[in-house]
Amino acid sequence: MTTTSVDTTTPTAPDEPPAVAEPRRGRRGVVGWVLLPAVAVLLVFFFYPLATIVWSSFAEPTFGLANYTALFTDGVSVTVLLRTLRTALIVGLVALVVAYPYAYAMTRVSRRTRAVLTVLVLLPFWTSVMARNFAWYLLEQRDGLIDRFFSLFGIDGVVLLGSVTGVTVAMVQVMLPFMVLPLYSNLSSIDLRLMDAATSLGANRLKSFARVYLPLSLPGVVSGFSLVFIVTLGFFVTPALLGTPQQSLVSQVIETRVGDLLDFPGAGAMGSVLLVVTLVVLFAVSRIAKPTAALNQAVDRA
Repeated sequence: MTTTSVDTTTPTAPDEPPAVAEPRRGRRGVVGWVLLPAVAVLLVFFFYPLATIVWSSFAEPTFGLANYTALFTDGVSVTVLLRTLRTALIVGLVALVVAYPYAYAMTRVSRRTRAVLTVLVLLPFWTSVMARNFAWYLLEQRDGLIDRFFSLFGIDGVVLLGSVTGVTVAMVQVMLPFMVLPLYSNLSSIDLRLMDAATSLGANRLKSFARVYLPLSLPGVVSGFSLVFIVTLGFFVTPALLGTPQQSLVSQVIETRVGDLLDFPGAGAMGSVLLVVTLVVLFAVSRIAKPTAALNQAVDRA
């Protein structure tokens, strides 16, 4: 009598490919629909007007480089561009020198003191830009508070109104929060124990700061300086109120060409040159930021 064995094992289903591609594709579609309104707003209200300005600088009154040739040969535009670049550079450097110790102090104080310092930084955002500039107008004019202060030491006639120095001082105050906030965001992420470790290995406080802390803070320095520099390039209110036509910056010249001379192609050419300068600055910042990012990664791995 023979017995037959019955295979009671459950047959296994053939392997099915994991259903991963479909959810990913679905998520990409959702992200695309979410970004669509923002992209549409940028195309309509930013890229289209910008493209129109650039096109008019080449196409009017005749197609070619006549507007750019006139821009670099009229003897005024190049001077204004260089003055604007110099002013933006000085504003960025002075704001950095003032903001760096302030942001560093924000990382070393108690939480309550840090809250007070943060409020002091954010306070200018709660005040109108026009009000702040008119306050500087009163401070810098003849017989103003600055003039009276220097008169106490026998220095008379310190009138900053209508000078590049007066415009620079006021712009530093206006741009200071844009420097402090990126710096604090970066400095607050630095582990202070690294400086203690450098000190324990024989370095003094100054050398440990220069060799350890300062290189780690370079991303904040670069981002803050680039932000202040680029915003200062196109700033209009402060130089218009505190400066003079003889010391005009690019934004004032563009406003004069559009409002008084109706020279839209020439203004577009000057704006295009300013845009190119801004893109060059951003490219340089990206090249500088890469080594600092690599330095941060090396420290994290260590």
